[in-house]
Amino acid sequence: MYAVIESGGKQYKVEEGTSLLVDRLDAKDGDKVSLRPVLFRDGDVIVGAKDLAKVKVEAKVAGHLRGPKIKVFKYKAKKGYRKRAGHRSELTKLEVTSLKGAKGGAAKKADAEKAPAKADGEES
Repeated sequence: MYAVIESGGKQYKVEEGTSLLVDRLDAKDGDKVSLRPVLFRDGDVIVGAKDLAKVKVEAKVAGHLRGPKIKVFKYKAKKGYRKRAGHRSELTKLEVTSLKGAKGGAAKKADAEKAPAKADGEES
């Protein structure tokens, strides 16, 4: 069972117990955060856009940190132009605590779709 979640304009594949680094969230250490699922898969059942409102992905904020320093250097030959800058991303470490999906409704729909397909194949 896994989910694809969206945070900060990026998508991440997560399972229960996964830890990941995302762009800085406005939450304190130890807070629970709910993440927006884009896709949810439980075995053979894939939950699409219609049933995603029933899916809940919760994570715990494990801490805030900064990414590695990225050095930027601009240079133009024979012009005396040199510019140096740097950047460090502000990050939040999350630990996924629970994935709760719409097992009942999604599984029944998937079984209902598979059953007529098999019956049609047998008649031909």
